[in-house]
This record gives sequence, structure tokens and C-alpha cells, in this order.
Amino acid sequence: MTDLDQRPATGHRTAAALRRAAPALFVYAGVRALGLAVLAVWGAAAGKSPHTLLSARWDSLWYTRVADFGYGWEVKLPDGSVHSNLAFFPLLPWLERAGSVFGLSYADAGLVVSALASLCAAGGIFAVAEHVYGRRAGVCAVALWAVLPVGIVQSMAYSESLFTALAAWALYAVLTGRWVTAGLLASLAGLTRPVGAAVVAAVWVTAALAAYRRKRAGERPLVAGRDWRMLLGVLLAPLGAAGYVLWVGHRTGDGLFGYLDVQKQWGNGFDGGYAFARFIGEKFTSPAGALAGIGLIVGVAGLVWLYAKGVRQHQPPALLVYCGIVVVLALCASGYFGSKPRLLMPAFPILLPLAVALARLRTSRAALVVGSVALVSAVYGAFWLNGSGPP
Repeated sequence: MTDLDQRPATGHRTAAALRRAAPALFVYAGVRALGLAVLAVWGAAAGKSPHTLLSARWDSLWYTRVADFGYGWEVKLPDGSVHSNLAFFPLLPWLERAGSVFGLSYADAGLVVSALASLCAAGGIFAVAEHVYGRRAGVCAVALWAVLPVGIVQSMAYSESLFTALAAWALYAVLTGRWVTAGLLASLAGLTRPVGAAVVAAVWVTAALAAYRRKRAGERPLVAGRDWRMLLGVLLAPLGAAGYVLWVGHRTGDGLFGYLDVQKQWGNGFDGGYAFARFIGEKFTSPAGALAGIGLIVGVAGLVWLYAKGVRQHQPPALLVYCGIVVVLALCASGYFGSKPRLLMPAFPILLPLAVALARLRTSRAALVVGSVALVSAVYGAFWLNGSGPP
């Protein structure tokens, strides 16, 4: 069979996949449109530009500066600490710079990348959930990811949408045995955010389990084409993250620990959750603070319960490994606590138990639940972005 003979079949499969995913993408686009509409109304009332809120504050400014000036830009604070743009991984700035070829500013290119990446992320989440639990659960999983309280970040010139898209499709490639694709996407995820290590771990653990099962079955390893593809995927997966971290270490002269030193200057590190626990404990000094502290404890307990539910539902190891690492890194890091909700956003597998439960409802009831939560999320997102927002 020639390549020309294969193209219609490939195109047919792609069209069929898009038709299956269409309801999920439609729901996702609707939720994001609602969030942006509420933000526009809120911004008009508050005298603030939604465009500026989405593209020119906090981390988005750091990404555009990398795109504009390259690495080496830093800010020295009064306490002597240095915030360097080396803390920000390069894939989003590279794409912003590529977008400028079409006449876009770096900020606008970042918004376009996030918009396209968020749709790709929705498609990847649908593909993963459909593969594990069926089409209806796939649509519900995308809807739940869209209506997260901090879902407005998905429309910002941040790297969360881009990373989630790469991670979701890498996990889908792992689940369907496309090892080289999984390795390439994991490598790109590693060029997007430090938590790309979670995608690498998912690839490695799944490959190790597959090799172990083949050994238990008495099969010789690395004899079939799929085995070599698996090995290639395993080797490709860490290249992005490792390459950037090693480059930062070389640039700073601090070797393997150079990137960790850069993050330490930002106040970021891994302390096993001690700083977060202390932050929660300090809330219990006033009645209002105690309510917030209780809310945080309930939220963390909810995350643990959902993860345990996923284990009981026999989620594939790739999803459990990936999700577990993302959640642990988000909760046990010592950085700014207001960032934790958006750092948890890529942990979409934790939503799958809720998606399964939502899929069991009648369509009208499920739509009512999603619509109500979407409205609350849109209002909260506008309030959040006009206030403290996601630094």
C-alpha cells in the first residue's frame, strides 16, 4: 500500500476522532467564552483592561521578556534576592517569538498560543477519559476541567494550557502504545514547565511495567519493533527538561544545581508541605481565618479522596503516576501559596472520578450542574483576576 493509499484512511480516522470530540470541544469553548465575557463586563465596570489582565501581568510579562530579550534578564529585590528569568522554561517564549513573525506582539502571540493550546488540552483530556471510561465521561471530564475555579488561567498568556495539552496527549500516546510520540511530547512538556518531570515519570513507569509483564510472560525483550519504539520513547522523554536544566547550570556556573538555585532565589523549593501546613495553621488566629483554614484542609482532603477514588477505580498507572506527582509538587512546594490552585490545574486525571459520576446523570441534569458551576467559575475568575490573581 502506498502513502497515497493510506492518506484517506488517516484522514478518515482524524475526522472521526474530531466528530467524537466535538461535543467536548463545544462545551469547553462555551465555558471559556462565558468566562471571557464576564471578565470583559467586570473589567469595564472596574476600569481595567481584560487584555492587560490576560496578557501583561505577573508571569506573562516574564515570558514575553524572554521572547523579546532572551535569557539573562533579572530583578534585584531590596532584600538582596535575585529574580531571574532563567526560572521560566523556554517553549512558550519560543512560540511567542514564532507568532511575532505574523505581526503579533509577543503578548498577543501568547494569548493565541494559550487559546489554541487550551483547545488541544481539552481534546487530549477527552481522548484520555474516553479511552478509559467512555465518550460520555470524556465530555464530562473536559467540562469539569473548563469550570475549575481558576479556569480563567487557561485563557491567559501562561504556560498551563500548553503544558496540559502536551501532557494529556503524551498520556494518551502512552495508553495507546505510541511510545515515540509519547517520548517526543514528554520532552516538549519538559521544555514548558518544571513539572514536566511528571510526564517523564509516567512514560518510564508504564514502560517498566510493560517490560516486566513481558519478562513474566517469558518473552525476550527488545526483539520486536514495538520494543525498540518503547525504548526510544523512554530515551526521548527526559531530553527537554534535562537539556534546559543542564543549560541553566552551565550558564550560571552552578552545574546540576544551577536551576534549583535560581528557583531558590524566587522562594521556591520542596519542603514536603511544611510551609503549606504552617500557612494553614496561621489561619487559625481569627474566626474568619479559621474558616479559611478549614476550607483549605477540606480542599486538600478532597484532593486526597479523589486520588484514592481513582486508585480504587483502577486508573492506568500512567495517570496515577502523573497526577500524583503534579499534586505532590503543587502542595509540597514552598512557593507563593496563591499559585497552588493554578499549579494543580494540569492534574486533570484527579477529575475523572467526578466525571464518571457526572456521566451517570441524565443529560439535562448534567448540563444544569455544569452550567451553574460555569457561571460561578466565570464570576470568581473575573473577581480573582481583578484582585490578587495568579502570580
